[in-house]
Amino acid sequence: MGCSSTHPENYSQPFPWKYLASELALTFRLCNSMGRMGALCNSFVSSFQTPIFTRIKTRHKQPLVPRRNLNLKAMAMDPSDSETYHQNVLVMRHGDRLDNFDPTWEKTADRPWDPPLIQTGLSRAFQTGRAFRTLLPFPIHRVFVSPFLRCVQTASEVVAALCAVDDDPNAKSSRDVVSIDPSKVKASIEYGLCEMLNTLAISLDVAPKDGIFRFDIPKLEALLPNGTLDRTVEPVYKEMPQWGETMMDTQSRHEQMIKALADKYPSENLLLVTHWEGVAVSVSSFKEDTGVSKVAYCGYSELRRPVSWENQTFTAGNFEENISPSKPFRFHKEKYLIIVKPVLATFHERYL
Repeated sequence: MGCSSTHPENYSQPFPWKYLASELALTFRLCNSMGRMGALCNSFVSSFQTPIFTRIKTRHKQPLVPRRNLNLKAMAMDPSDSETYHQNVLVMRHGDRLDNFDPTWEKTADRPWDPPLIQTGLSRAFQTGRAFRTLLPFPIHRVFVSPFLRCVQTASEVVAALCAVDDDPNAKSSRDVVSIDPSKVKASIEYGLCEMLNTLAISLDVAPKDGIFRFDIPKLEALLPNGTLDRTVEPVYKEMPQWGETMMDTQSRHEQMIKALADKYPSENLLLVTHWEGVAVSVSSFKEDTGVSKVAYCGYSELRRPVSWENQTFTAGNFEENISPSKPFRFHKEKYLIIVKPVLATFHERYL
């Protein structure tokens, strides 16, 4: 079968896994038993029907830094202090995109390569943000997002949920949030988190004819909740990658982005809202012999690394990805399946 839409999320042609991960491990099947919400700890899968996910592991709660320093920037720490803690980085896929549910949309769209979310996607993103806020044992301090519309809309919903002053259990999306505290989370757009720019991801019939992907950044920034945009942030990528990048280019780019952003803000926990490839790379690059065949809408991976400070200089250990084949997985409300392709796999399954 060939490509059925503009994105690798929809195609089922042979997939070049050798470019995405060095080797892939065994297939993990999720245990059938359901865990209680209280045992979820650092895990989350949205309450909507999204049957594939990238990682879950339960562990004891551990704060990013001691409570007295929780909201301090790195350079604001006392130079005489010597701190050791863990930095957490979540890499999340956007919500449900319109062209997956309305294949006729792109025929009349001005930007057929940049679909928005459907209402379910907005709701899923908001509920994901609420779960981050209530279930993660650490706060999210900063959000970076791909400039594609579906990612910015996803980030906007997540940030609104994270910053909501009153957590209304009946809220379905950011429209139901009465007020927010914008000091809780800061957000900014990062070109380096963008979609894979080649015909595996975006077919020629919908890609810009000149190969240049143009974004109205001020208009996109206006979609973020009021007061949460950090205008002082200097992006890692000053412009979009070039059209025609290879799979290895994309893999290197996403791996570089994770490390660069984490090193830029070593005292903060980060959320990177990106595309399927970014989540897959966040697993395959940091967990040996492991790859990802499927990622749910708003599915995410979780990376964690030790960071130590001494005299305003930080030293960071290696990132660890929270996937464990030896332990049962527990999910909130529904059962999900993690699929990791074996090394001989040469195809990519169709998925939503």
